[in-house]
Amino acid sequence: MNQKSLERLLTKVQAGTLTVATALAQLRTLPYEDLGFASLDHHRSIRQGFPEVIFCEGKTAVQIRAIAKALLKHHRLLLATRATRQVATLIKRLDKRAVYHDEARIVSIRDPTQRLQGHILVITAGTSDIPVAEEARVTAEVMGSKVETLYDVGVAGIHRLLERQSQLMKARVAVVVAGMDGVLPSVVGGLVPYPVVAVPTSRGYGASFGGLAALLTMLNSCAAGVGVMNIDNGFGAGCLAHRINLLAERAR
Repeated sequence: MNQKSLERLLTKVQAGTLTVATALAQLRTLPYEDLGFASLDHHRSIRQGFPEVIFCEGKTAVQIRAIAKALLKHHRLLLATRATRQVATLIKRLDKRAVYHDEARIVSIRDPTQRLQGHILVITAGTSDIPVAEEARVTAEVMGSKVETLYDVGVAGIHRLLERQSQLMKARVAVVVAGMDGVLPSVVGGLVPYPVVAVPTSRGYGASFGGLAALLTMLNSCAAGVGVMNIDNGFGAGCLAHRINLLAERAR
């Protein structure tokens, strides 16, 4: 259930083509549905524009299937993060539209009528950071944003980034993903006039402390307008970038 489907439902009741009892039956699971092991927030798509997302790590196959089945009864979109191929197969049996994004570890079901809006640029320092960047890209695209990528342009060869300055200037918001020293978001933040969502990754040698060094570097960025996500949180970055991106659409 999203805002448009709720409007259609109420319009049918107003026109007399749908009974109040039938409408109540469809609204019964709002604002949430109790599955015993999970309370599904079906109202979230009305409040925030996108249904609840399944975080697959730590959940059993039975739980994931039940959650996905319940969500698909009410929503045309589905996003399941940190998913395995086995999870993808399981969800595809529920809905043939399901697609598994291997690098992103995401299972998605998109609305084919949805028009991608705005412009998000997802950037990585290195090739090793691409899986986290892909999680951000797929998340933002499924939510409805147009996304472009610029991979492997880290500070060890800064000319690779500077030569793409025209590409940098086209975006409304950037997601910058980096491990190792985590410097790239500061560099990008100093070049562009829009918000930068920085994502530290756990890629790096021993002294990177599993991404902690990159996280601290990004938190201490000297560039203005840089916000920092948690380590390896590509989903959170994609979601935040999408919401920032849509602000410009709403302002039109």
